[in-house]
Amino acid sequence: MQLPLAYYGDPILRKKCARIEQIDHQLKQLVSDMEETLEAHRGIGLAAPQVHHALNLFITKVPLKNTYEEEIPAKLRVFINPKILAYSQEKNICAEGCLSIPNLYAPVARPISISLQYTDLEGKIWIEEFKELEARCILHENDHINGVLFIDRVKKGNERKLLDPLLKQIKKQYHPKQ
Repeated sequence: MQLPLAYYGDPILRKKCARIEQIDHQLKQLVSDMEETLEAHRGIGLAAPQVHHALNLFITKVPLKNTYEEEIPAKLRVFINPKILAYSQEKNICAEGCLSIPNLYAPVARPISISLQYTDLEGKIWIEEFKELEARCILHENDHINGVLFIDRVKKGNERKLLDPLLKQIKKQYHPKQ
């Protein structure tokens, strides 16, 4: 079942999410519903607070490329109680967007690789290295479960000033009574 998205201005997007203590049928159903929602909105990552659940959980479906630069079909990855263990010193700047802040893109600097510990849907704990787009997506979704939005990472100054009127417009569109 497709879930309703939480949009910019919704307080759940600013909450630090709760640790998941048990993987049960309810959690597995939430992940399934999140995947359906992610696909319907043509995204590559979705965090639980974006669908009104303050849980330490996000999913990704990032298209990758093989050594011949051919695209490999994206596979669902589930990250429960993730913990970033290390960041690369090297960063790159890319435009990011977010399903919770529609039609707004801004340059964000992020490490190009990370080491992450997480639990999968079967309860197995993993430590894994991620790089490039997959690392960026994980960092973006990990921010969500900590109440941080990508716009918070946009450098203060001209770029940020340009975002403010757009953010007000989005807030007004999705939360007209605020």
